[in-house]
Amino acid sequence: MQCRIYFVYLVMGKKAYLEITESLSELKQLLSKQKNLRSEKRIKCLIDIKTEKFDTRQELADYLSVHIRTMERWLVNYKSGGVTSMLTDKPKKKGSKIISSEIHKGLEQRVNDPHNPFLGYWDAQQWVVEQYGVEVKYQRMREYLIQHFSTKLKVPRKSHYKKDNQAEKAFLKTS
Repeated sequence: MQCRIYFVYLVMGKKAYLEITESLSELKQLLSKQKNLRSEKRIKCLIDIKTEKFDTRQELADYLSVHIRTMERWLVNYKSGGVTSMLTDKPKKKGSKIISSEIHKGLEQRVNDPHNPFLGYWDAQQWVVEQYGVEVKYQRMREYLIQHFSTKLKVPRKSHYKKDNQAEKAFLKTS
């Protein structure tokens, strides 16, 4: 049997009601299955609301060590989609506003080119300005190349960019 508890809290001077449809035992069982602290706090929030442990939402937020607005966002997610919606975090993937997909493709080709590599992040920064007319700060370029292409400042290359292939063949024949 599902028990319905209404949590009353004030929002801008008006009482707001939250209906928690899960039973206390279901919530405690769900709490034991959580693997991270973030999800545990969210379930504890529902349990504390259900048991009416706190009088105000500020007391509950302080007990959970979260900001009141964070707790309200959890409860809005709970109202809209239940416990599963409350526990899932939406990904925050935003594309770069400065580096477009065209610049990304150009950087990818240049980073993976063994004959014409970047000599450093400053070289990549200058190359983007010359090729695309977009000025990217050094630190942003460095972070972008590390994040997307796993670059490092000192990495042995497959072959040196100044290597003469003719000289290599001649050396191999004589040895």
